[in-house]
Amino acid sequence: MPRKIIYLINPISGTGGKSSLQELITRKTEAEKIDFSILPTDAEGRYDFLIPTIAKEQVTDIVICGGDGTVSAVAAALKGVPVRIGIIPKGSGNGLAFAAKIPKDPAAALDIIFAGKASFIDGFTINGQFSCMLCGIGFDAKVAHEFARQKKRGLQTYVRVSLAHFFTSRPYPFRIRLTLPEDKKVVLPVDAFFINIANGDQFGNHVTIAPKASLHDGLLDIVVVKRMWKLPMVFAVIRQVLGGNALQEVPPDAGKKNVLYFQTPELTIENPEEAPLHIDGDPKATAKEFIIKIEPKALQLIQP
Repeated sequence: MPRKIIYLINPISGTGGKSSLQELITRKTEAEKIDFSILPTDAEGRYDFLIPTIAKEQVTDIVICGGDGTVSAVAAALKGVPVRIGIIPKGSGNGLAFAAKIPKDPAAALDIIFAGKASFIDGFTINGQFSCMLCGIGFDAKVAHEFARQKKRGLQTYVRVSLAHFFTSRPYPFRIRLTLPEDKKVVLPVDAFFINIANGDQFGNHVTIAPKASLHDGLLDIVVVKRMWKLPMVFAVIRQVLGGNALQEVPPDAGKKNVLYFQTPELTIENPEEAPLHIDGDPKATAKEFIIKIEPKALQLIQP
């Protein structure tokens, strides 16, 4: 079947260059003699409207020119639809694209899309909301909420907002519930500055948070940065980013480690003080309890 591509361009993600990107897409796709159209992304993150178009026009590929939040919203709407998803990274972090080894350069990303090699990757749900990459509860979610209010996007803005919140951040009480083989239940009470649930290995911008994570292993990587003094916390997070913390057996020993790092296909997190939440970098409404489950082979991603 001949290919047909719909490009979705996010007008507010990243730091600019949308008109030149559209010109590049048009020129290179026409040179490949592939039928295509270009649409804006939806401000409300609703992409159900694509489903009848895909069926009627026999669309083979949806290519998202944006960041993780846009990719996650599109993937959530198209779960089960026989279409491949490509990414031209134009977000502030581009965690999924970088985890999948998709380059930031739009021309190079387009070359990967034209090669058309796609394979299934996992996703996961948190209280029924789909995530393709990573969600955070606590400090990094508070940063995500503030970052979303900034007029200027990009890495420099994210770093500035992160530093501003670091000195006033506080730990939150959580209870992590796990189900082990033979239906054994485990509860881990923990005070933590943040909890990350990762499908891929990084926050974005090549900053690794879950070094052992894989997009297609059927497991979630859980990183819990516990209550400690701020200076030791900096070194603990740097150690985690650099891969210095080995994966721990499940359940982890919550009493001895400053950072818990383990893998599981599902878990529940009680959040009594309603620490803030982000999903794939987008701020979301929090809850007193999060039920989190892996969704194996959730989407076909075009990648090298």
